Amino acid sequence: AIAIDEVKKFIAAQDLKAETRYIPEKVVPSVRGYFEEKIAIIGGGPAGLSCAFYLAEKGYKPTIFEKNERAGGMLVYGIPSFKLEKDVALDELRAQGYKAFYIAIGCQGGRLPGIPNDTAKGCSSAVDLLKEVNANEKYDIKGDVVVIGGGNVAIDVARDSKRCGSDSTKVNMFCLESRETMPASVEEIEEAESEGIVVNPGWGPKEVLVDENGEVRGIVLKKCLSVKDADGRFNPQYDVNQLLTVECKHVFFSVGQSIVWGDLLKGSKVELGRGNGAVADALTYQTAEPDIFVGGDVYTGPKFAIDAIAAGKQGAISIHRFVQPHSSLTIGR
Repeated sequence: AIAIDEVKKFIAAQDLKAETRYIPEKVVPSVRGYFEEKIAIIGGGPAGLSCAFYLAEKGYKPTIFEKNERAGGMLVYGIPSFKLEKDVALDELRAQGYKAFYIAIGCQGGRLPGIPNDTAKGCSSAVDLLKEVNANEKYDIKGDVVVIGGGNVAIDVARDSKRCGSDSTKVNMFCLESRETMPASVEEIEEAESEGIVVNPGWGPKEVLVDENGEVRGIVLKKCLSVKDADGRFNPQYDVNQLLTVECKHVFFSVGQSIVWGDLLKGSKVELGRGNGAVADALTYQTAEPDIFVGGDVYTGPKFAIDAIAAGKQGAISIHRFVQPHSSLTIGR
């Protein structure tokens, strides 16, 4: 067996150093030596940067529009958080001569469970905490923390909470699943526990408790008997008579991510489907608006960075074929 994660970590470390960084020396040029068609990439996360890279390799000079100070998306901020600037619209970019658009804005919004007081002071989504920590390397943690969720993102939230709190800060994780079926990897769980984080499987949130100032003072949890029904669909069942109250000052919800489109698609023919994601051709990533292509989490929902990078490569192939005359988006793929 090969420890592929460690190999990737080593290679990535070399790429962070200017003296060992890999920079491609050649591109595949057109007969002119370059392609002059203007391409706009909305979102500079893994998918957007990948698409830009492969377009540049072909001889284009794509423009990336990125909301955050730094590009990189979830690889930099923990969770994607890209939005087109308010004063830029796709029609405006078309008027500037852009021939195609690759939208890869990610799932930048957090979700809340919809329980009483889940917006109280001291409550936050995983997205908000991770972005704050990764952007500013701090988060104001005062008191004990409860993290709701059992995936790798929830683990990240718990570990960040531990680092941002004091030595006396207690961090508890609660998730619906059993220890054996938690979405987080075994390695992630073990690392969290080694840092003093307590993992509590089989519990779901019932309500957040607040004090007279509207600030979090605790959370009530209910015992989860099963997560899915006989058909394998998500349909949690609880024993409402078996409750657990945990005192805390912060509750972080890692129960999913959402796509925040804003006015980006206003007036376009792009269709939205499951999870508010863009509907596109599974091979070409072309939407119902012919010059708009999508990729990454905004199309698939939250997945691994490597999936977004692969999608970016395919998006670059599609865009190259789209802007060149007499080309098929599908032949030979």
